[in-house]
Amino acid sequence: MNPKVVEDIQDFEQFMKRREAASEAYVQGDAEPLSHIVARVFLATFFPPNGGFSQGTEEVAARYESDAEIFEQGSHFSFEILQMAASDGIAYWVGFMRGEARMRGKAEATPMNLRVTEVFRREDGEWKMVHRHADPLAENKK
Repeated sequence: MNPKVVEDIQDFEQFMKRREAASEAYVQGDAEPLSHIVARVFLATFFPPNGGFSQGTEEVAARYESDAEIFEQGSHFSFEILQMAASDGIAYWVGFMRGEARMRGKAEATPMNLRVTEVFRREDGEWKMVHRHADPLAENKK
């Protein structure tokens, strides 16, 4: 394998630890760590679990900020990465986010299992999220 590709993959794997930590803060109601990895140059898009979409760097960043406010302390999610790759300044991961969300105004935690695709691009030498698509995981029907 090309040494540059190996370096990109290793760098992205290290970055994903930061991405997971940002997710953990986010579901506690703190969008600040996520704000450091959201794209600020060119375009960004977000397809949230409840439908609709946001487009544009400022719009997407503002949406993440406002959406974090619905979560309360005690939420927890883990990443289950099915595949990921990085090369030539582009990276992605595909998989699941599983956990429980404590939502403002609700007494009980809500179980959540999401299918997730996230795409990243290098901006000023750092990985930045340019696209996130998350939707509820439906059970396979046979």
